[in-house]
Amino acid sequence: MTGGAADAALGLHRAIPRRDLLQGAAMLAAPGGAAAAAPYPPLRQGLRGTAAGSEAAPHALAAGAPVPEPAGAPEECDLVVVGAGISGLAAALFWRDRAPGARVLLLEAQDDVGGHARRNEYRIGGRTLLMNGGTMLIDSPRPYSAVADGLLRRLGVDPPALAARHANPGFWRRQGMGRAVFLDRGTFGADHLLRGVGRRPWAALLRDAPLPPRAREDIARVHEAREDPLPGLDSAAKKARLARLSYRAFLAGILRVDAAALPFFQAMSHGEWGVGADAVSALDVWAFGFPGFQGLGLAPGAAPGMGYTAAGYAGGGSYRFHFPDGNASLVRLLLRALIPGAVPGRSAADAVLARADYAALDRDGAAVRIRLSAPALRVANAAAGVEVTYLQHGEARRVRAGACVLACWGAMIPHLCPGLPPDQAAALRSQVKVPLVYASALLRDWQAFRRLGIAEAHAPGSYWTGLRLDWKTRIGGYDSVGGPGDPVLLFLSRVPTAPGLDQRSQHRAGRAELLATPFETYERALRDQLQRMLGAGGFDAARDILGLTVNRWPHGYAYEYNPLFDPDHAPGEAPHEIGRRRIGRIAIANSDAGAAAYTDSAIDQAWRAVTELAA
Repeated sequence: MTGGAADAALGLHRAIPRRDLLQGAAMLAAPGGAAAAAPYPPLRQGLRGTAAGSEAAPHALAAGAPVPEPAGAPEECDLVVVGAGISGLAAALFWRDRAPGARVLLLEAQDDVGGHARRNEYRIGGRTLLMNGGTMLIDSPRPYSAVADGLLRRLGVDPPALAARHANPGFWRRQGMGRAVFLDRGTFGADHLLRGVGRRPWAALLRDAPLPPRAREDIARVHEAREDPLPGLDSAAKKARLARLSYRAFLAGILRVDAAALPFFQAMSHGEWGVGADAVSALDVWAFGFPGFQGLGLAPGAAPGMGYTAAGYAGGGSYRFHFPDGNASLVRLLLRALIPGAVPGRSAADAVLARADYAALDRDGAAVRIRLSAPALRVANAAAGVEVTYLQHGEARRVRAGACVLACWGAMIPHLCPGLPPDQAAALRSQVKVPLVYASALLRDWQAFRRLGIAEAHAPGSYWTGLRLDWKTRIGGYDSVGGPGDPVLLFLSRVPTAPGLDQRSQHRAGRAELLATPFETYERALRDQLQRMLGAGGFDAARDILGLTVNRWPHGYAYEYNPLFDPDHAPGEAPHEIGRRRIGRIAIANSDAGAAAYTDSAIDQAWRAVTELAA
């Protein structure tokens, strides 16, 4: 089948039954039966993340469009925060700690609060199902700082205790379900599902794979061999060499892997680094437990002098915990701390199912107000502090404040603050964020997965390179996974790359691809891939997919320095350090300012920005 017939068989143009899903609208009613005064963005499906149209104003500004002159008197407050992600919300809270009576206004360009820490919410058959639409979990290559850890504890979040009490990491294994690799026909010549990864020897797994014998042998060798490919070097010398060598070069040049086997490894690094094996260092992927390093005898810990790199995971990293909606639960807890009544409850656990009141975010007279769909256009120092021009409902407005924290993404700041010193503007423009797509698909049940014995799969040549059934978590009355016949959420990821280019160029090309891709393309690829992967287990894409949210992030992870493309920087001279310099009464936060795509960095940078303004 081709064209329309194939689409029809996949259910692409079939109306998804909405009766059970839309019953959730009744749950948005306010106490007493009154209709809610504001929409509830987490329930929206389709193209989310950086929602279609939300980038129009920033892109026009970057293209040199004039900033309209606001009409009317400016609003007055004590602090303006541009960006209502975790860094912006934390900055508002830290500021209020220093000045309890301060009036704070947060301006957010998107139609939801949280920045990249968003949730996808589905309501079906009396159940609520949650998935992270962005930031996945509390996790970092290094232990949380006293500031970041202190904020979590203040919000009631004790990650080790929560993990021990609410996470169930062995759930899928106890169902007889594990990992798989899907080899697609476009890359490997035929569709083939390798089942039992981690439980069977690789030679047995690959016996019927559509690969030449040499490629099968090399894939097995990379995973299982214990010989040292770099004899004569100590651990430190090996790490120094691996830091400047791509994973692909390590496989091809050091391990002598056949060219036909290299596509098997190319996309393994997509989810963490936003680039493939050609553009990530071998040292970083070693720290994540990638195959091929078993015989090197490397000592724990990152390479000396490598700074804040993912190789820090080799030293243990931070504690870890996954809320059912990812770090969107941290956003809800920050809202609870900032705006009374926005999120009811008293604990981290009860925030998961508590109904956030979006009407409470921007109430007249409130000490802290969050204004959604309000992109900033100009931020300037003025005689009395700072003036910020922004859009709301298509009209230019102005707010004056004593100070401003820019908690938006760094590369936008030169457009918001023209006239920056050239070195600072150039440093900010170098922060090219990682484009990525997280999708959540509501499935009728997980019977097909159970029949095939898989709960997650890596698909190195496919459109969606990673997918997994939701992690089992029970917290605050929420249970993420029911029985095999119950609806379940499937998480999928895609990272657009351009192998052969440097990392920043790959990210720019990927961003352009995301902005040009319609929702229908994502949906068609998802339905087709799941049908081909799971059809043997009885999966029917037209019948079994009940809902779909595609979270598109053209500006996703903060840029982290890559030893393959970035030089070593003297203390204080790295681009993120130059870029985050205070501009009069304007300070700069967000994870970009820490060159680290982690929540602890966003919090630490919020603290630094507020401390600078208070000095």
